[in-house]
Amino acid sequence: MAPQQSPPLVCSRHRASPSVPVAGSTHQEIRASRPVLHTETFPRDWLRRDLNVIGFGLIGWLAPSSIPLINGNSLTGLFFSSIGEELAHFPSPPALQSQFWLWLVTWHLGLFIALTFGQIGFKGRTEDYFQK
Repeated sequence: MAPQQSPPLVCSRHRASPSVPVAGSTHQEIRASRPVLHTETFPRDWLRRDLNVIGFGLIGWLAPSSIPLINGNSLTGLFFSSIGEELAHFPSPPALQSQFWLWLVTWHLGLFIALTFGQIGFKGRTEDYFQK
């Protein structure tokens, strides 16, 4: 009975890949290996995306930004009307002194703040972060 061959020893950080024949030899072969990293220190789902947060955050920002507080106009209305004005001369970009940039930055800044606080509040509540 022939002795059993043991599998080649491979470092725990490396995984064996198919054998590669050595040039000029018919009987020798080299086992190539590539590193395999197993780190679980950073969670893969770090964003913890939830469509409820996006939906409620968008509604939570659209409601207050649609209140007509700026000379009888709402921020959302001013932003959307400035988009229409800029699309009227589409091939050319908006001028730097156009009100479009102010409404764009203000509206999106408010949206991102609402989404950030929504993520903190919603995930904090579902994970019982705010309990005593």
